[in-house]
Amino acid sequence: MEVTNTTRRSVNLDGWTLSDEDGHTYTFDSCRLAGRATVRIHTGEGRDTATDLFQDRRNYVWDNRSDTATLHNHRDRFVDEASWGDDRGERGDRGEHRQR
Repeated sequence: MEVTNTTRRSVNLDGWTLSDEDGHTYTFDSCRLAGRATVRIHTGEGRDTATDLFQDRRNYVWDNRSDTATLHNHRDRFVDEASWGDDRGERGDRGEHRQR
């Protein structure tokens, strides 16, 4: 999963959450995302870097067939959502993206 800051200013992601449809939630900690930068969030174990963050889970979270990833800020306000998969009606596996 990737999160991209589309603005020119850096964003403090501390306390932001990334969740899937099954309620698995990753909370960002000590993360500042530079303007126009992308960070990749991995399910497995590893060492966090400026471009890769790890949830340190033993099992996969994201369903490759269909799922929805939802991003909320530190005040639990909706920021963005991305969906993909076969059971998404007309969306197919293109992946749909909704941002506020």
